[in-house]
Amino acid sequence: MEIKKLDDQLATSSQIAAGDLEAIAAAGYRAVLSNRPDGEAEGQPTAAEIEEAAKAAGLAFAHVPVIGSQISEQDIADFRQALDVLPKPVFGFCRTGTRTTMMWALAQAGTRTADDLISTAATAGYDLSGMRTRLEGAS
Repeated sequence: MEIKKLDDQLATSSQIAAGDLEAIAAAGYRAVLSNRPDGEAEGQPTAAEIEEAAKAAGLAFAHVPVIGSQISEQDIADFRQALDVLPKPVFGFCRTGTRTTMMWALAQAGTRTADDLISTAATAGYDLSGMRTRLEGAS
């Protein structure tokens, strides 16, 4: 598990296992946000399994599953709502961390420039340059 900080409120990583939740809590995170739909890959833990382990580790949990190529305005609103109510900092994950980063950027669009969002994502290792038009359209 490689944790990549996006801002003071949210970090992301690739798929986690239930056994990772104690380490996530020990690292100072107070909540977990899953952006991966159940059943995407064989052997992937379900959101319910992650939620159970998160709660056992003293972490809040939210599940906002999205498909990267089909992110809707409702998905963005749901993600923003989850970030608003979850205790900070939040640890988000999906298969690779890219979807969580995309959701974060789309939720920030309109309050930060596309250049800033793309640059911040790149620093964390995620290329969101292909989203520039959508990020700029929200401004």
